[in-house]
Amino acid sequence: MTLTLYGAPKTRVSMPRWYLEEKGIPYELVMLDLAAQGNRQPDFLAVNPFGKLPALEDDSVSGLDGQPLKLFESGAILQHLEDHHSGEQRSAAERSLTAQWLLFANATLAIALFVPSNREREFPRLMQELDRQMASGGPLVGDRWGAADCAVSAYLAYLPIFFPQEDLSPYPSIQALITSTRQRSAYRKVMGMD
Repeated sequence: MTLTLYGAPKTRVSMPRWYLEEKGIPYELVMLDLAAQGNRQPDFLAVNPFGKLPALEDDSVSGLDGQPLKLFESGAILQHLEDHHSGEQRSAAERSLTAQWLLFANATLAIALFVPSNREREFPRLMQELDRQMASGGPLVGDRWGAADCAVSAYLAYLPIFFPQEDLSPYPSIQALITSTRQRSAYRKVMGMD
């Protein structure tokens, strides 16, 4: 079995990489040179015709064309990795809740953080509810860290990097999550912190 993860610096490849490292799933990382338009070359466009990163090729699962499965979008990749490579059994409810959190992270949370007009309007309300959701300190879905935690925690851990001026003191659970995320060895490896 070969999992090939395609990425580049400053893309969401860090999310599936972090998940793979946390779960000890072997993979091959192919970093493309965006300045040289490596993501626009025919070989990569055969993996993701939109030329976006990250993308995954999994030769242990056949796509609809009988070839190795090819996926794009970090949330879809995370869901696939959890469903097919984590070795952890998840109930139908857990899989659905994971999908919910992955969509929340990539659509709602990402937009609230990185689109200035949305950040002003939505950030405080979202952060207040997220802080409440995180108060237990446990995983978002089930009883173990998973794809949902990876996606949501990754975005929250970006806050002090991209928005150091943002006052997070009203959100102690989120602050604790950011601190614990930044201490995880797999996260530190992927983010180049070690």
